[in-house]
Amino acid sequence: MRLYTDKELAEILDKDIFHQIGDVADSIGVECYVVGGYVRDIFLERPSHDIDVVVVGSGIAVATELKRRLGRRAHLSVFKNFGTAQVKVSQSNVRDDEIEVEFVGARRESYSHDSRKPIVEDGTLEDDQNRRDFTINAMAICLNRNRFGELVDPFNGLADLEDGIVATPLDPEVTFSDDPLRMMRCIRFATQLNFQIEERTFEALEHMAERIKIVSGERIEVELNKIIMSPTPSRGFVDLQRCGLLSIILPELAALDIVEQRNGRAHKNNFYHTLEVLDNVARNATSPLYLRWSALLHDIGKTQTKRWDALAGWTFHNHNYIGAKMAPQIFRRLKLPMGAEMKYVQKLVDLHMRPQVIADNEVTDSAVRRLLSDAGDDIDDLMTLCEADITSKNEVKKKIFLENFRMVREKLADLKEKDYKRLLQPCIDGNEIMELFNLKPSREVGVLKQTLKDAVLDNRVENEREPLMRLLMAKASEMGLAH
Repeated sequence: MRLYTDKELAEILDKDIFHQIGDVADSIGVECYVVGGYVRDIFLERPSHDIDVVVVGSGIAVATELKRRLGRRAHLSVFKNFGTAQVKVSQSNVRDDEIEVEFVGARRESYSHDSRKPIVEDGTLEDDQNRRDFTINAMAICLNRNRFGELVDPFNGLADLEDGIVATPLDPEVTFSDDPLRMMRCIRFATQLNFQIEERTFEALEHMAERIKIVSGERIEVELNKIIMSPTPSRGFVDLQRCGLLSIILPELAALDIVEQRNGRAHKNNFYHTLEVLDNVARNATSPLYLRWSALLHDIGKTQTKRWDALAGWTFHNHNYIGAKMAPQIFRRLKLPMGAEMKYVQKLVDLHMRPQVIADNEVTDSAVRRLLSDAGDDIDDLMTLCEADITSKNEVKKKIFLENFRMVREKLADLKEKDYKRLLQPCIDGNEIMELFNLKPSREVGVLKQTLKDAVLDNRVENEREPLMRLLMAKASEMGLAH
């Protein structure tokens, strides 16, 4: 965080694009300001690629004239229904070296109770800043020549930036009631920036949580993904749980926040364990989104599978299997992609106990071959998830687990070096089995395929045609199938 004078801001904005915009606004006779995230990120010393300009008048008129002046190096898109326009300006011949500027006229907004779509009227700069979501996003810097670089900060957003606070410009209950998605954005900004949510603003989150129900799954998904991709995503999920939003948008996760005790024996809080696993995965800033979703959902089945056993204590048998079955329901509800991404998460949730079971026992070639066969190309991500899942506070136990995982990784690396796909898939496939025994797809075909696969994975038979054919014929004869 760094403070700047208006003169220093003018120097920071001393770029052709900002002077061009200011000159156009002056020629038309309107005020214009760069606003929102671009201004906030100047003070946070963060790179920002989204330039939003508010015009006290017609934003479309300024954008259109800017395009005319810049000629062929600019591309104009006008969205009349929304009263906005976008200008993309090429800085050079390099395709990625492009600036995007969004123009909108200053406006006043009002809302009906059952919709996020505002009734919009022309307004002043003050009206426009009043409608902004948070004080840190409500600052504006003038681009007109006679006031170039002047900061307009009516809600002390700069002080909130300095103090690390997320607060709304006006009454937070009104702000969140008008547009309930702002509740998700509030938590998302606090998570991304490592800020605290101001007390009155947080109380409004608690009071208005039910309003999130009018927001579409797609919009919630976008904010959730940004929280998940932040450096310490647990911060966001703790806030979502504290204010009551999580039990509405992701009740399966919220339900893990419980500890039961019986006969003096308690299980761990699986909600906070899950967040620790997620943070462990997120320590690698490049860890992909759906690996993080796998971490978030890996224990989601524990609520349904929790049982008390007098000898074993609390158990969660098959929670991985139940969790994998729950994943598609969650993805569908949140409008997450139902294709390869969902299947990837489902697979990792289903398999996340397997490396741990192997590491608990003797690390045999057979078990590792089976694991690699089932995980396929996702084996490295699975191992990353499983290592992140070691959250024991017992350092000796943790060291043993990590050492055993190291051995599993060594065996996996050895198998991959030997072309595991060729080694682990029997060279006689289901189509050939059906042709040999004149069968259609059926249980019998599945049994014969599994017999060959088990033999190859356990290394009892070489993955070669002649020994596999002998085994196939023996099993078929045992099942009464004529050749």
